Amino acid sequence: LIDKPLGMTSNQALQKAKWLLRAEKAGHTGTLDPLASGVLPLCFGAATKFSQIQLEAPKTYEAVALLGVTTSTGDAEGEVLERKPVDLAALGPERLAAVQAQFTGPIRQVPPMHSALKKDGKALYEYARAGLTVERAPRDVTIHALNLALTQTDQAQAAIKMIVTCSKGTYIRTLGEDIGAVLGCGAHLVFLRRLDTGGIGVQRCLTLEQLEAL
Repeated sequence: LIDKPLGMTSNQALQKAKWLLRAEKAGHTGTLDPLASGVLPLCFGAATKFSQIQLEAPKTYEAVALLGVTTSTGDAEGEVLERKPVDLAALGPERLAAVQAQFTGPIRQVPPMHSALKKDGKALYEYARAGLTVERAPRDVTIHALNLALTQTDQAQAAIKMIVTCSKGTYIRTLGEDIGAVLGCGAHLVFLRRLDTGGIGVQRCLTLEQLEAL
């Protein structure tokens, strides 16, 4: 159980652990973006046969969406597309509670262009890098629990803190963008951490440094 560091792909974390353990076969159980940290269960040898169980499991995330700015990727890696003023007076507890209720339960999401989903045998991010946008069918996902709270970034910019428990296939970047759109000011993710996958919490995870020390 690895606590994936920021700035590293899930596959890089996997390859490092595979090398440390001298494993023949290895797989991870659900990709985390380079800008995300947290729970990444890794499977080695015969255990790779069971990775599907964790892939299918519900997952819990903590995320921060910066309000008033949309980007090409839905997170801090993308180019800024639009800036809008944020009306903090309109973001009281009642408004947040209403938005929270709107996004809890079964919802539909259009997957982001910057994702590993395939269209005609090519990953969507390959089209995106070539400057192309292709049509994506909305997907049904379930938000089992959602908690929204107004917060600030380190630069004292208005943001929404989200704690989300969701079904597999949910894009937290897209959830942040959709919530920003409903609030009328737009948003993009500046922080994402997976706290739990299928009942495995981040407190049980090792960093790669701890694994190396072992």
